[in-house]
Amino acid sequence: FRYLGTGQSLASLHYAFLVGKSTASVIIRETCVAIWDALHAAVMAQPHKEQWKEIADVFQQTCQFPNCAGAIDGKHIRIKKPVRSGSQYYNYKKYFSFVLFVMCDANYSFRYIDVGSYGSRSDSAVFAHSDFGKMLQDKALDLPEHTALPGTTSPAMPFVFVGDEAFALGENLMRPYSSRGLSLARRVFNYRLTRARRVVECAFGILANKWRFLHTPIHLKLETAISAVKAACVLHNFVRARDGYNFEDSLTHSLHSHRPSVVRGHRQGAAVREQFTAYFMSPHGALPWQLDAI
Repeated sequence: FRYLGTGQSLASLHYAFLVGKSTASVIIRETCVAIWDALHAAVMAQPHKEQWKEIADVFQQTCQFPNCAGAIDGKHIRIKKPVRSGSQYYNYKKYFSFVLFVMCDANYSFRYIDVGSYGSRSDSAVFAHSDFGKMLQDKALDLPEHTALPGTTSPAMPFVFVGDEAFALGENLMRPYSSRGLSLARRVFNYRLTRARRVVECAFGILANKWRFLHTPIHLKLETAISAVKAACVLHNFVRARDGYNFEDSLTHSLHSHRPSVVRGHRQGAAVREQFTAYFMSPHGALPWQLDAI
């Protein structure tokens, strides 16, 4: 816990607790694995249909984005170069890292994480190869049936996840419109989506400011570093449920976003996005301040 909370080096822990550096590394690894095994099922279980609805209700209340089941994003976790890894973990920011991909709810809790993908991979590639991405593609997430948006009776709209430009548009995955030559309605959609997507940025901020080993490069073996990040994520959820949320915790963090890549969506996703765009400009879906905010 001293390491996770402060990010002290193994040399510092060696002098503080009078144990060898290799012993400290083993203790960190075994403790983090035990934390993950003990808490994962309790604080990061896959939501069922009713829980998805509850998550969407909170997004509607706090972010005014209906039928939103979560926000997704990926961040680089800086590490030392793994042995015999070549350039696989070398990212576009010119340092070595692996990717922490998450899906979080509007209460800033992580509902799914994927840890350890190569830092050279894009967000869309990490998402496509993750269990979450495969389950979304295969319709295996137990999402609720299509539901009309608040104040309307039709059409029935799917529950969606929101992400940035790095992700491909899909029926259950919304991303912003390209920033060039946008109409007023599309600019409003981008604003409304950003309001919902920012919760994942805040969640990363809370995580990094609580568990400060994430502020500096992790000088541990790759497997131990991955275990430490997984332990920090379940502890984040545990502390969130116990202590609630402090806005100032999310203001800054040292985790770096992925560089947006060019990915293409499909027609069904485009049609869903157009329906949301029209709804956000309608009397039932518009916010009084949205035109001033863009």
